[in-house]
Parts: sequence; structure tokens; C-alpha cells
Amino acid sequence: MSIIFVGLPGSGKTTIGRQLARRLDVPFVDSDHVIEHQLGCSIREFFAREGEDSFRDVEEQVLHELTQSHHGVIATGGGAVLREANRRRLHERGQVVYLRSTPEDVFRRVRHDKARPLLQVDDPLNRLRTLFEARDPLYRQAAHFVIETGRPSVATLVNMITMQLELAGHLPAHAQAPSPPKLQP
Repeated sequence: MSIIFVGLPGSGKTTIGRQLARRLDVPFVDSDHVIEHQLGCSIREFFAREGEDSFRDVEEQVLHELTQSHHGVIATGGGAVLREANRRRLHERGQVVYLRSTPEDVFRRVRHDKARPLLQVDDPLNRLRTLFEARDPLYRQAAHFVIETGRPSVATLVNMITMQLELAGHLPAHAQAPSPPKLQP
């Protein structure tokens, strides 16, 4: 079983996903890093050279492969939910956690990050608002859990996610807290 993170670029999918994987002692993978490894260049370069449609084709194939073979935590790219096939596969093949961040929170975190191709525009905050408006329903459609990121620390968010997964019975047996010993009368 995989735990899959979706959300806007800069919502914390990689950071929180890596910490959750450490906590659960399972492997972590970032689909964007797998894509870049396959392409042999940065996503930004590929985007500029080949366009978004070509990138989404590669992304769809990588997500298809990862959701079949990776048993751990997967962080997806911000646009992974744009294709219906991806939303369906993610939802069917793992427990999807939507890290729901406001455009303002994301902008505060990523305003100096030049590696995000969709944010290299004159008004990145407005771009994030547009992305949020278009993608929020798609993230929700793919998700099993919606976690409002707000301003809690990474550790607090990992605790919240772990608790949600435990309550829903979706953590591997070794990741759940052991039952207390029974006392003999």
C-alpha cells in the first residue's frame, strides 16, 4: 500500500512525505525526481523545450508505474491530478492525502524558488490563486484525506496525517503503535 501526496506546488508534499516515510520506516519517492531522472534534464527545461502536454504524458506513465510498484510514500507533482486517469489510479492504488494550502501560504513558501516552471510569471500569487481554483476540486476528487496545512510545523502535520491513517486503519501493522499488555485479574 502506498500513501500518496497531492497538492499545489509548494504545499509541502516532498518535505512532509519524506518525514512521514521516515516515521513509518518505508521508502519515499518524489515522482518529479523520477521524471527528471528519466528525462535526463530538469522539468523546467523539458517544459520549455517540449511543452506541458509532452510533460503530462511522461508524468502519467511515471505515476502509472510508481503506483503499481512503489510501496511506501509518493510525493506527486502539483499537476498530477489534471488527468482523469491519474486521479483514478492514485485513488484506487493508494491512500491519497491532499495537502490543502491557500495560495497565500504557498506563495510565502515558494516566492524565491526559481525551479517551479508554472510560477515563473509576472504575478505568481495570482497564478497560484488560479491554479488553486482550478485544481482544488481535482485534488479533492483524488483524495481520501484532506489536511489543511495552514501554519503548523512539519512534525505537527506528520502527526496529524499519521493519526488520520491510523484511525482509518490504513497503516501497515509495524507502523501502528503496539497494543498495551493485558493485565491478569
